[in-house]
Amino acid sequence: MCPDCEDFARTVLLLGQLALYADMAGADLDFVDAVSPSLAVSLPEPPPGMFPDDPGYDLDGGGPASPGDV
Repeated sequence: MCPDCEDFARTVLLLGQLALYADMAGADLDFVDAVSPSLAVSLPEPPPGMFPDDPGYDLDGGGPASPGDV
């Protein structure tokens, strides 16, 4: 995995884990409020070709199937 891809994936994972933690009973919401903006701002630019509207996205080379494709 490229270094930029790894950083992006790690940050997205941390944001997801923080969101799950925030929904737990007894979560420290002050912690969530303090950490989430900094973590979101640290999210790097997505690597080229990661999203369908990106010019580098490869629809024929293993991109995710569109809903409704059978």
